[in-house]
Amino acid sequence: MIKFFKKIFYLIKYLSWIDPETKIGKNCKIGPFSHIRKGVILKDNVRIGNFVEIKKSIIGENTKINHHSYIGDSEIGKNVNIGAGTITCNYDGRKKRKTIIEDNVFIGSNNSLIAPIKIGKNAYTAAGSTITENVPANALAISRTRQIIKLNWVKKKNKTKNGSEK
Repeated sequence: MIKFFKKIFYLIKYLSWIDPETKIGKNCKIGPFSHIRKGVILKDNVRIGNFVEIKKSIIGENTKINHHSYIGDSEIGKNVNIGAGTITCNYDGRKKRKTIIEDNVFIGSNNSLIAPIKIGKNAYTAAGSTITENVPANALAISRTRQIIKLNWVKKKNKTKNGSEK
């Protein structure tokens, strides 16, 4: 049976699946198309958007995980924003590892958070980053390579052995 904190108002949108042992706080919004697996606790005023999967995690008050994300084996503080396409990479091939995200953190879109890892209070991660080291409080973590443009690459690639284009 789904266990709810306190008196509750909640909204579960269509085609979302919630494990019966999930604990859901008041004023939470879930879905559509969300998958809340075993071992999840959602505190008050949490927003879980479309195509989000959460497993064995605690999500703090006023935190948003808006869309297309996987959060597993994590502790996420209050007032956190998880950008679209973020994943916690919690399995190293042998063991599940933990991701800790403290209060007031902003995780940019399309981030991979490689556990075990801790993101400190008030920290930011830049969009498109792969975060492999702990991020101190009040810091910005950027993990991207420079964009390289190779002019005429397609034409060169499409040349056949005899020099004509495909």
